[in-house]
Amino acid sequence: MNFSGKVEFKPKALSELKNYSWAKFRSDLIAGVVVGIVALPLAIAFGIASGVTPSVGLITAIIGGFLVSALGGNSVQIGGPTGAFIVIVYNIIQLYGLQGLAIATFLAGLILILLGVFKLGTIIKFIPYPIVVGFTSGIALTIFSTQIVDLFGLQIDKVPGDFIGKWAVYLQNMDTINCPTLIVGLITIAIIALTPYISKKLPGALIAIIVMTVVVYAAREFFGLTGIETIGDRFGRLPAEIPTPHWLGINMTTINVLLPSAFTIAILGAIESLLSATVADGATGNRTRNNTELIGQGIANVAVPFFGGIPVTGAIARTMTNITNGGRTPVAGIIHAVVLLLIFLFLMPLINYVPMACLAGVLVMVAYNMSGWRTVIGIFQNPKSDIAVLIVTFVLTVVFDLTIAIEIGLLLALLLFLRRVMENTQIKVFSDQIDLAEGTENTTHEILHVNHGVEIYEIDGPFFFGVANKFEDMMRAMGDKPLVRIIRMRRVPFIDSTGIHNLEILINSSKNDGIHVVLSGVVPSVREVLMNAHIDKLIGEDHICDHITKAVDMANNLVQNKNDMQEITW
Repeated sequence: MNFSGKVEFKPKALSELKNYSWAKFRSDLIAGVVVGIVALPLAIAFGIASGVTPSVGLITAIIGGFLVSALGGNSVQIGGPTGAFIVIVYNIIQLYGLQGLAIATFLAGLILILLGVFKLGTIIKFIPYPIVVGFTSGIALTIFSTQIVDLFGLQIDKVPGDFIGKWAVYLQNMDTINCPTLIVGLITIAIIALTPYISKKLPGALIAIIVMTVVVYAAREFFGLTGIETIGDRFGRLPAEIPTPHWLGINMTTINVLLPSAFTIAILGAIESLLSATVADGATGNRTRNNTELIGQGIANVAVPFFGGIPVTGAIARTMTNITNGGRTPVAGIIHAVVLLLIFLFLMPLINYVPMACLAGVLVMVAYNMSGWRTVIGIFQNPKSDIAVLIVTFVLTVVFDLTIAIEIGLLLALLLFLRRVMENTQIKVFSDQIDLAEGTENTTHEILHVNHGVEIYEIDGPFFFGVANKFEDMMRAMGDKPLVRIIRMRRVPFIDSTGIHNLEILINSSKNDGIHVVLSGVVPSVREVLMNAHIDKLIGEDHICDHITKAVDMANNLVQNKNDMQEITW
């Protein structure tokens, strides 16, 4: 991780267009049209499930999808609203309204841009896998829970926001199931589930929506069937024009209130977009510019709130659809946005006839695919710590709040990282002699003899606060006090303020006991930190050696001189 240097913002669209050809355009055109058709029902469904209108879902997919493809760091990434955001978006709307959602999305976009500017793209990708699986499986169960009313056609005036409360109300109202509505939902699920067995390239969700919309329309018009709610019944006439940009009304009060939600959106968006990019890289052999991708995602999330949109991120399913249909440059993603725009402008009246139960069926399949139940079973074969992290993250996501789950999940990730670093960081103690070939590939053994009264402590790993305390405890546990302590730091890549503080305490206490401290094998970056902390003035610059042979020679001479002085005194 390097915070210095120029901002890493090099959109793949610019580099891909340098050698663009007609053959590439043909492939991108086909892929873009297919992905646009696949994205249509998902954008509508995600918009409704998030608590906004179908129009908002489409506007988000159009504007956000265009910007992610045009400014992102992955050649084939398809951006838009995704299932991962449904829970957090719905909760924000319930608490703060659409204005609060717009501000939270805008702030999340700024956070994503800052993550990219400060080159944190690589760090985000290293969040432990059990935490990511816990998030996604928890979100999947929550999405499924939000679709029960529309899937079963339950007659419920108000559904509680919490998971347990929802299911309590559902169970109390199971006698209000609307059978025709349930049949529409179940057939939708069956069509989506069975379509891949015919052809994996067919958009199952779109086929299900078209078939069930036609069937329900015919049943209404020719057979007088009632009771199956459609999008038009719930939302009325949907506008077919891009809204005029509006100001968000941001002030410090709203920022303070909505910043935690914005942070959740940003982290979740970063995780999902970079995960999608990683999957895409594996399929295409390309390499994502992670920081550029975060900046591109950030710009998209800064822009969409001005048009009433919801959060945007990379969508794994749509990205893989793009790849399998021949998309290889960002032009395919731009075409996908144009296809959605044309549908939005000219075919919006037809959306009114789509049954709500059909969209519920689509989202049930989205939740099933998100659940990753096979992955969950696989993790249960892993160490107990991974299982515990998975369960904790899952429960927090489902029972409490996604914001809490993200925060606790990141804290767990940090604690796991620190624990593993501490486990892998070793502190060895040498006396009498030391083999210079130990720990290297060198087969020639060179033994350095160490005088009695000299002890060598080798730290193998970063000297941060956890290891510093571990080293301090080891020093206290040592019985006899030596005349010289050599701290070998050839494998210390960095040292933090706690490590420096503990080192200062060790040096001062050693001085009080008449013990010399010599540092050996200090790498340039660590040496610079030590100099800035004035450790050289504390022990003497000559006591900071670049190689163990120099440190041992100095220590042996210090011990010999002390012994000689004692003999003369005697």
